[in-house]
Amino acid sequence: MVKQLSVTAKNLQDSFHFRSPHSMPSHGSDENWLNWKDGHIAYHDLYTVVRVAIAWLAYLYSYGTTKCKFLTELLGRPILNLQDFKCPQPASFNHNHWCSLPCHKFP
Repeated sequence: MVKQLSVTAKNLQDSFHFRSPHSMPSHGSDENWLNWKDGHIAYHDLYTVVRVAIAWLAYLYSYGTTKCKFLTELLGRPILNLQDFKCPQPASFNHNHWCSLPCHKFP
């Protein structure tokens, strides 16, 4: 399931937070501190939101086989795996952008 999906390209950075597709107890992620209650987009709109966000992009990339397979099946477009290009793991990046949404513990 997708909690958050970000689209980044030259002169574009957008992030989408989805509500839970099922009734479930509220719980957060240790990785990104997001909780299902933080979502503001209905999960059934996932395909439409992502399709519109990436419609103008010629090439699409994600990190990891599982994510690439999921997105390829969802969108019907090939998603290239950044690992195949020997890109470093996202956790090793020096972040110079922060999110100031209240759902994140450390803006």
